[in-house]
Amino acid sequence: MIQTLFGSLDEEPKKPGFFDRMKQAVTRTRENLSERIEEVVSLRKAIDRQTLDDLEATLIAADLGSATTQEVLQALREKVDRKQIGNLDELKRVLKDELLHILNRASLEPVKAVEGPEIIVVVGVNGTGKTTTIGKLANALRSQGKTVLLCAADTFRAAAIEQLEVWGDRTGTEVIKTKPGGDPSAVLYDALQAAKARNTDYVIVDTAGRLHTKSNLMDELSKMRRTAQRIIPGSPHEVLLVMDATTGQNGLQQARLFTESAGVTGIVLTKLDGTAKGGIVIAISRELGVPVRYVGVGEKQTDLLPFDAKQFVDSLFE
Repeated sequence: MIQTLFGSLDEEPKKPGFFDRMKQAVTRTRENLSERIEEVVSLRKAIDRQTLDDLEATLIAADLGSATTQEVLQALREKVDRKQIGNLDELKRVLKDELLHILNRASLEPVKAVEGPEIIVVVGVNGTGKTTTIGKLANALRSQGKTVLLCAADTFRAAAIEQLEVWGDRTGTEVIKTKPGGDPSAVLYDALQAAKARNTDYVIVDTAGRLHTKSNLMDELSKMRRTAQRIIPGSPHEVLLVMDATTGQNGLQQARLFTESAGVTGIVLTKLDGTAKGGIVIAISRELGVPVRYVGVGEKQTDLLPFDAKQFVDSLFE
């Protein structure tokens, strides 16, 4: 699966500056979370249940969401009752452990080897940064020496094909396309046949965020999935849902619909650097039950980071 593009997180060292880039991306969230925790603790002589009650608003303000916040607080309360949290450092350590546990819970599925072209379908509503994410992902793959085809299957929005072609030019990646308004499954068919014939490593498929017809978006995505499976059994190998971090909890309902209907296997969270509510990463993992694969931290081609749960949690407190 595509986590291997950047090497195993356990077997190979991080590229220099990875943690620093993540830390910079979550600066506003860290100020919103870690510093407020310190304020809450400083107002009380001891860390007790009242302290944790005061902490609730801070966690919700960071966009962990009510359900995730209650799960975390319950674990903290149990440790406070057993006198296992006596100071600010211990509180932060236990909080980090709980957040990491939630993130890791969504990442338990082992990576499977793929024979032949690996098909990555990218879904999400318009405006989340879907096309930009595809371009950045293509750039990352090509920088690893992989061959890539882009499939312009968002045929219902006229500018979508042109935007994908711009990214194709930037990254030196060919785009398989059809005329605006064409059948998305037909252009997918062409792209997969081309990938098989050329022994291409990856096909990244852009899809519609909405349709201008009476057709149901999820029905169209299901049709594309069936098309992919007929040509390359077992595909698509990854269905990435692109979400805008700045929409926070408001984007979760849309995300649930995609996750339930489109077979989403991973999340790409864009604009993480533009929000003080990066706790949405944890809420997504808990409530959708799928892992965050990548985070977007800027506008450059290289501003797509493979997500590492431990480094993310550490960056919220350090």
